[in-house]
Order: sequence, then C-alpha cells, then structure tokens
Amino acid sequence: MSRVFGFTREMLMAAFLGTGPVADAFNTAFRFPNTFRRLFAEGAFNAAFVPLFAKEIEKNGMDGARRFSEEVFGVLFTILIGLTIAMELSMPFLVSTLIAPGFTADPVKFDNTVRLAMIMFPYLACMSLAAMMGGMLNSLHKYFAAAIAPVFLNFILIGVLLLAWVKNYDPLQIGYALSWGVMAAGVVQLGIVWFAVRKAGMKIGLRRPKLTKNVKRLLMLALPAAITGGITQINLLINTNIASGQDGAVSSLVYADRFYQLPLGVVGIAVATVLLPELSRALRGGNLTEAGNLQNRSVEFTLFLTLPAAAALLVFSEPLVRLLFERGQFGQDSTLIVSQILAIYGLGLPAYVLIKAFIPGYFAREDTRTPMIFAGISVVVNVSLALILFPRLGPGGIAIAEITAGWINAILLLGVLIWRKHWVYDAGLIRRIPRLIIAAAIMGAALYYASAYMAPYLSRSAGFVTQATTLGLLVIASMILYFATVFTIGGASLSMIKGNVRGRKKAVPTTDETNLSA
Repeated sequence: MSRVFGFTREMLMAAFLGTGPVADAFNTAFRFPNTFRRLFAEGAFNAAFVPLFAKEIEKNGMDGARRFSEEVFGVLFTILIGLTIAMELSMPFLVSTLIAPGFTADPVKFDNTVRLAMIMFPYLACMSLAAMMGGMLNSLHKYFAAAIAPVFLNFILIGVLLLAWVKNYDPLQIGYALSWGVMAAGVVQLGIVWFAVRKAGMKIGLRRPKLTKNVKRLLMLALPAAITGGITQINLLINTNIASGQDGAVSSLVYADRFYQLPLGVVGIAVATVLLPELSRALRGGNLTEAGNLQNRSVEFTLFLTLPAAAALLVFSEPLVRLLFERGQFGQDSTLIVSQILAIYGLGLPAYVLIKAFIPGYFAREDTRTPMIFAGISVVVNVSLALILFPRLGPGGIAIAEITAGWINAILLLGVLIWRKHWVYDAGLIRRIPRLIIAAAIMGAALYYASAYMAPYLSRSAGFVTQATTLGLLVIASMILYFATVFTIGGASLSMIKGNVRGRKKAVPTTDETNLSA
C-alpha cells in the first residue's frame, strides 16, 4: 500500500512540478532527512535493536525488554534533538557542500532547497523514534502498524497536491506545502506506532539518557549496521550531489527510482523485515536446518517475484513512464530520460533484492562489521563510476554506477556467507534459479516484441484510455506467460507458493516441497 500510494503521489508531483527547478529543490531537500532516516533509524534498529530486544525478552521477559527499550529511547531521543538542532543551524553549509553543490550556481534554487530542507529535517527525529518502535513491534510479531504507518505520508502528500490543484498553487507554493506535509506525516506515523506499542503492552517512559551496558552494545552494533542498511541511501545521496550539476538530473533519477522501489519495497524489504527475527530465533535455538531453509527459500521466493519485474523494466520502461508520468509539466523529453534510467535500474533490481535477503544472515549472528565493509566497497565503486560516467552519459551514467555497486555488494555478501558455511545452498535452490531466469527471459522477449507491435496503441496520441488498456493487457499476458513457463519448466511449484503466502513452517523441510516461513 505504501509503495502504490507513493507511486500515486509521484504521478501527481510529476504533473505539477515535472523535472523543473522546484522539483529538483524539493526532491533534493527531502532526500537529505530521508537518507539519515535510513542510515540511523531503519538500518540501525532493524539490524541491531531487533536481535538484542528479542534476546532481552527471552532472558528477562517483557519487563526486562521494556526497561531496555526505555534506556535506548532516552539516549536516542537526546541524540536526535542535538542532531536536529545542529543540522538546522548548518543547513546552508550542508546544501552548498554535501547535498547539492551544483545548485549554488542558481541562487533561487539553492535558497529554496535550504528552506525546504529546514522545514523537513525534524521528520528524521519522528521517523527514527518510529523505527525503534517498529522494531519492537516486529519482534513481538505485530507487523501491521509499522507496515501501515508509511502509507500516511503518501495520504497526506496526495491530499496536499489535490488541495494545490483546487487552490491553483504555483510550483513554488506546492513545494513548500509538500514540505510541511512531510513534517506533519512524521508526527502522524510516530503516533501510530507509539499507540500500537502501548496496545502491545510495552508502555515506554522517557528516562534520563545513560550509557548502560545494553545501550553500549546496541551502539556498537548500530553504527556499522546503519551504514550497511543505508547503503542504497548513501549511494543516492552521493549521486544527488553529483547530479546537481545538471538541470533536471536529480528529479529524473528520483522518478525512475520510484518505479524501481516498488518491487524492491514490496518483495525485498518485506521479506527482510520478517526474515531477520525468524532467522535470529532459529539460530538461538540451534536449529541450523530451519535457518538454512529460511535463507534458501528467501532467495528463491524473492527471485521468483523480482526477475520478471526486472525483465519488464528493462524492455518496457518507456510505455510505463509515458502512461504514468507524461502529462502537465512532465513532457516527452522527460519521459525519454527517465525511461532510459529505469531500464538500467531493471538490471540492478535482483541485486538489491538479494542484498536484503543476504544481510539478515550476518545481522542475526550480530555481525554488522562485515556487511559494513562490503557496503563501503560498493560506495567507492559507485562514486568512482558515477564521476567517470556522469559527464559522458548524464543521469544514465549514475544509474549504471548504482547497479554495478549493487551487484558487487551482493556477490561479496553471498561469497563470504558460503565461505564461512553460514549459507548452505540446497539442491532445490540450485535447480530452480536457472529456470526462473529462463522464464523471465522468455517473458521479457515476448513483451519486447509485443510492445513494438502494439506501439501505435502505446503512443501519446492514442489517448490515456487506449494506452492504459493496451498496457494492462500486455502486463496480464506477460504474467500469464511467465507463470505458465515457470511452472512448466519447474522453476516453482504450487506447494512452494502456497507455503510462502500462508507463512507455514515445517520441522524438516525437503527440497521438493519447500516453503518460506517469512
């Protein structure tokens, strides 16, 4: 729901702002607190806090877990207040040096970016506290509130955009209204998970910040975990810095990223969110068979869903972008640029989904250092390639740098897991992966030739209804072809899919009838 409504939000933003200067300013300003949120909130607490919180429940029960949560909350709250004040005071310097140095050549765009970032930065504090409480809920097997909360960001921003349409706001007024909407959404999301935590029996009080033994252990795990979990955001922030030197490049990358984030969020992040506590529990219980099965089935299931998505983005990006974005301020030139970037992102989609499936194998063993090192290597690769390719290829060069860094990170993570014998791949996985690739390739080829044949019905002159109908029929036909092929050649089985959807577990799973408890 979050990704779908987020996509609706981006469609409206594309129509109202296009890839113009206000869109660049808003997207750049929003990316800054969003990057910190992924680095110091979601990445750190889903990786470090969840295993420690779960261990505290086992050792000292709910009362012990509540005390640990209050200790962490007090320290986190203090850090966030200090960080927010420091960032607000230094925002002009940060924008001119770290975030978007290319904007300094345009004083109006630079000033707007600084002001919008100052409005939105407190969103970080709200979302960091919400991420901690979301980790608590995940450990308590209560997933709904933490999963539904991000939807309200999109609800609020869609409401702002509709109001702007009714009131006939100009682009700059829309940018400021969206920024205040982001701030309000942070407060709402924090309220939702706070209420859910209280309802789950964990009433958290505000304690004086104190570095207890448990808090120190958390911080030791959280720092590398934050870097690792936010690797995509680190790359995006650096790429924003580089892309700020070309008008429209930042917004083009953001719009393409929205398509790419849809399958990544629906499949990769969802599986990783549930896999970490399940894998931690299996390893603490000494059940290596279940742990191995969880890891193998996670990879199998994520590839089953993301390989066809990657193939579709590679060969079908332009009709998708044209239908969903090309209207208002978003013209044909923008469609061409964004669709080219999106096709490149399609090649990297499986890598970033696999990273989400591999990292819990480290975090569940409280090893956050190794993934941090690999994340650092991928950042170096990304920055080096982006600096080389951007002057030659524009935004597409940055996309190539991102996907190359993603594949290197995924390969390193898997290689070390196998080398340490923390990943024992089974015959079912080895047998199915090539068949999944073949099925996705067949679907991609068929979609490519079908879209070429149906090109007159996918052009802008055909009208929205004709485009939407044609695109919908092609997508449905592609899905039927993919599923028919993958089941026929043995890339997947109905028993596996049913097990994945229902989330059932077996004591001793076999390679022929496997399931994903996550």
